[in-house]
Amino acid sequence: MDRSWLKADRRTKEYKKGVEDLLIFAFENGYNAEKISCPCVNCAHSKSWRAQIVKNHLFQNGIDQTYTRWIWHGENNSVESSNETDTSESINQGTSRMGERDEDDDDDMSSDESSDETDTSDFINHVKGEHQPLYPGCGRYTKMKALVQLYNLKVKHGMSDSCFSDILLLLGSLLPEGNNIPSSFNEAKKTLCVLGMGYEKIHACPNNCLLYRGDLDEEQTTCRVCKASRWKLNKKGDELDGVPAKVLWYFLLIPRLRNLFNTPHIAKDMTWHDTERQKDGKMRHRADSITWKEVDQKWPDFASETRNLRLALSSDGFNPFHGNRTDYSSWPVLLSIYNLPPWLCMKRRYIMLCLLISGPTEPGNDIDVFLQPLIEDLQELWCGKQMYDTYKKESFMLRGILLWTISDYPALGNLSGNVIKGYNACTICIDETKATSLVNYRKTVIMRHRRWLPRNHPYRRQKSAFDNTMEKGVAPVPLTGEEVFQRVQHLRAYVFGKKQRQPRWKKGEPRPVWKKVSIFFQLEYWEFLPVRHVLDVMHIEKNICEALVGTLLNIPGKTKDRESVRLDMAEMGIRTELRPKTPGKKEKVPLASWNLTHAEKKTVCSSFLKMKLADGFC
Repeated sequence: MDRSWLKADRRTKEYKKGVEDLLIFAFENGYNAEKISCPCVNCAHSKSWRAQIVKNHLFQNGIDQTYTRWIWHGENNSVESSNETDTSESINQGTSRMGERDEDDDDDMSSDESSDETDTSDFINHVKGEHQPLYPGCGRYTKMKALVQLYNLKVKHGMSDSCFSDILLLLGSLLPEGNNIPSSFNEAKKTLCVLGMGYEKIHACPNNCLLYRGDLDEEQTTCRVCKASRWKLNKKGDELDGVPAKVLWYFLLIPRLRNLFNTPHIAKDMTWHDTERQKDGKMRHRADSITWKEVDQKWPDFASETRNLRLALSSDGFNPFHGNRTDYSSWPVLLSIYNLPPWLCMKRRYIMLCLLISGPTEPGNDIDVFLQPLIEDLQELWCGKQMYDTYKKESFMLRGILLWTISDYPALGNLSGNVIKGYNACTICIDETKATSLVNYRKTVIMRHRRWLPRNHPYRRQKSAFDNTMEKGVAPVPLTGEEVFQRVQHLRAYVFGKKQRQPRWKKGEPRPVWKKVSIFFQLEYWEFLPVRHVLDVMHIEKNICEALVGTLLNIPGKTKDRESVRLDMAEMGIRTELRPKTPGKKEKVPLASWNLTHAEKKTVCSSFLKMKLADGFC
């Protein structure tokens, strides 16, 4: 069937007849007139409408000119014989250039490895094909280079998709005939998706109960847990067909790792931790950590391949709208690669965004629902994926392990399943946490820190300086991963979802320590790791520094030396001489040893300023 009308003017009879042929073709292939995929430039097959709405969109917005095979409307997804010949020739050429591997080695590869090798060859062939001149005779810009720079400008300046499409059309008309500039944003996006920059939009229950994926839920329109609609509701409560209530953005992990090894200098840096790291027993790299060394000892086969990846996962919520009045929380999930040198592994270009959990509310304990696709990829990566190293020009089996998660304390509770509030809030002490409730301050604080001091330390015997008791206890021993996994087995009945009621603690029962079984225990190596969840340094430094400086300088709203705290100290028998003389009057609070005078505050601030000037911060 002739598809030349795709590039015709929308005002011509040729375009009008082509639109009618497309709709008739969809009807002949069994598509319902009430739900047809819209191939216009704005919808780009992401939405389905009635036939009349699709027709209006095609005349108002125009059709995607690259949609030459109508696979979304019933046409078989096959390539013409001439295209098959060209593709096979390019694959053969790309395969011969990628190291000239022996035929005997290729015959020994399994079917999975062959498919992975084909994916790598497709990537290389695509890059080589895109390195053609932007137009005949252009020696400075290739199609790929121009497209990447244009796309960077789009992201930098927040350009809309329609504006970007119009700019591409304008550039195409300004350049000489025969240019290779894409004609729309969708065509440019398809080019970048082949490079491993694609993503999946996975519909989710608005109450965080489940993801609409897999054989059980993919075709459902209502949540099987809370019975909520899959689609967004308008102000009248009617469903907007084709508009999901909540979406998870998943950026595929395996193709992005394959692209890293397709770049020679990055593939070389992936072995820096073993080939170029200074090994003198000092802590210089994550490879010097106890966790890294125990992984190498427990799985020597994994450690034998220096290109195997050591990863870390981090997540936190943020408001993308930067508005104080807008209550919205999006949660990105990032992966860091520790194989790289220290000055590269924390660079923005090497930190991979894997998941973007949309709001408007934070996922909380239901974050495990959204982590399912990433956990499946990590399980597959632990078993091994066939990759091609362009630096060493050889194929190898790539494996990867997730060493730990990095987050602030609230997110640590969501990821690990630990209770982080109340009397068992310490994830190390667990049920040995020694917590005290302050009546006047209205908070629960964790005490008995002197248990970690040596047995003969003088602070253990100083009663008046602390809580009027001598410390004779010993520090609790943290539970291993196997012990944690055994103790949380009874929590497997946890039901995810904001509207699902969980069993509440009753007086007389042991206080709960865990809320759920973390999804990370689905990784077969997770329970054997010595450290599974760590806190990020930024929050610890910021909170502790603010508390100390705010208390020393008595900054309103920042100081911890309040009247309520003085009353609680006096009731506990600690520094009773600091009890407020007249409650409610701040000037009657006795001065303590940590309270600075006005002159002392000026001395502290000036000293701090001189220190910053000496270090070159100002």
